[in-house]
Amino acid sequence: MNTEWWQELWRRHSHITTPLRQRGLTCDIEFGLSAYIVRVSLPDDSYLIISPPQEPSSDRPPGDPEGWIVTRERASERSTLFERIYDSAPPAYSSRTPQPEARHGGSAEPLIAAIDKHLDQLGLLPNSVPFTAERNVLAATPTLDARGATNTPATVGHTPVHAYGDALLALTDRLNGTESHADAAALLHQVLEPVDGLLDRLGEFFEAAAEKAKETEDDDGFDLSDDLAEAAAEVRNLTEVLDTAGARMRALTPLVPAPQFRSPLTPTPSLPPRSLPTAPPRHTR
Repeated sequence: MNTEWWQELWRRHSHITTPLRQRGLTCDIEFGLSAYIVRVSLPDDSYLIISPPQEPSSDRPPGDPEGWIVTRERASERSTLFERIYDSAPPAYSSRTPQPEARHGGSAEPLIAAIDKHLDQLGLLPNSVPFTAERNVLAATPTLDARGATNTPATVGHTPVHAYGDALLALTDRLNGTESHADAAALLHQVLEPVDGLLDRLGEFFEAAAEKAKETEDDDGFDLSDDLAEAAAEVRNLTEVLDTAGARMRALTPLVPAPQFRSPLTPTPSLPPRSLPTAPPRHTR
């Protein structure tokens, strides 16, 4: 299993997959006709294919095409669906007129905005998060310098829906795309640091919620308080159990550099099995 190459693919496509996952959509990366594509499962059993130009093939690296083509598809015994939602790729033939989106090229922002608008009109967007709000939460997510020190930007804009879950999702995507165990250890430090780490803060959150539950005369308030206090203790126990996880991660054998992007004339390795949520079976078109 070529885990390093999968991590590199995920990193190169994170500007597409991260905002879509924040909207509650499951993403997968597959190899299409001549380049890697992003497949997005939708609640109505249809799916999106977000693809660079496939014919003719391009020599640009994965995740950085000259343009994107987005289609919504479904192929089953009951119904067949194919609609083009977005096309910023240059025309395959000079005689064809470019689509209006062609001016955006490979930019991700107008691509995500077009998907947002289309899926929202169809009622297929699980979490409706404005793109500007999503950009705010990503901007407010702590970053790490070369030594693993935290650099927290100032708060910007309005707080989006599920901002804290989105921030952790962004941290998870960075872990998926990290290129070394040292970087992975630095990200673990953000979660496991015993004083200011995420688990410690989460323990404080449950403790505060336990105290809030006591502010009632209902018997269930005291029962809920006990449950929340127990959750706080379990979270803090995780910090102790995983106390050495960061050091152990840092001591692991360095990752092998991901292979260089191959030209269209060179056979491209198949995408290895992945550990992310499983996409529905792909039907032959």
